[in-house]
Amino acid sequence: MAEPLLTLDNVSAGYGETVVLDGISLTLAAGESLSILGRNGVGKSTLLSTIMGHTSLHQGRISLGQSDISRSKPHLRNRAGIGFVPQEREIFPSLSVTENLQVAARGGDWTTDRVFEFFPHLDRRRNNRGNQLSGGEQQMLAIGRALMGGPDLLLMDEPSEGLAPVIVEELGRSIAKLRDVTGMAIILVEQHTRFALAFSARCVVMDRGQIAFDGASLELKDNPDRLQQLIGVGGG
Repeated sequence: MAEPLLTLDNVSAGYGETVVLDGISLTLAAGESLSILGRNGVGKSTLLSTIMGHTSLHQGRISLGQSDISRSKPHLRNRAGIGFVPQEREIFPSLSVTENLQVAARGGDWTTDRVFEFFPHLDRRRNNRGNQLSGGEQQMLAIGRALMGGPDLLLMDEPSEGLAPVIVEELGRSIAKLRDVTGMAIILVEQHTRFALAFSARCVVMDRGQIAFDGASLELKDNPDRLQQLIGVGGG
């Protein structure tokens, strides 16, 4: 059996003395996609933040391949192959789309033109400044900038938040293409359950800092009562 790309072993983490994640264990294979669902405040974003090294690890181990990255700084995790698209997007407002991408370039397979292949909408806006973009365009740019680092694993925190349904659909197509064409492993945190369950074959549902469900997305898509029980929503 192939070695996992990412392994979390009994991970507890939080902010100061506050424990947000409590004994999380999961593995992700190279090229695998995983959606993480759950009510607000259950630790979904904290999980991504912990994988990226932005949150204090209280106990447990995080491994990328054979390397223990539990105590590595965020920039070293990025260099090791983890890309992160934060909920706040954090693009540079005064730089153009092209300049925002070039800032993150590592000289690998990812170029601005390759990013534009996945996000053609950005290509048409390549000379516009970050503060001239719509919310959906800013989200695409944030993803594109993370790709410029050439990650093996891409973490995305609530990419559909605040976007119009038509933009969510376009973004979903681009992310699905990214998954299918590149073979990159992707972890997607989402409140939009229909979007998330359609994106990945596997999903995790979190509750109060722990994993309440880890299994096939189809199992929840076909069982709205179970989804309601776990998340408190239907398929919206």
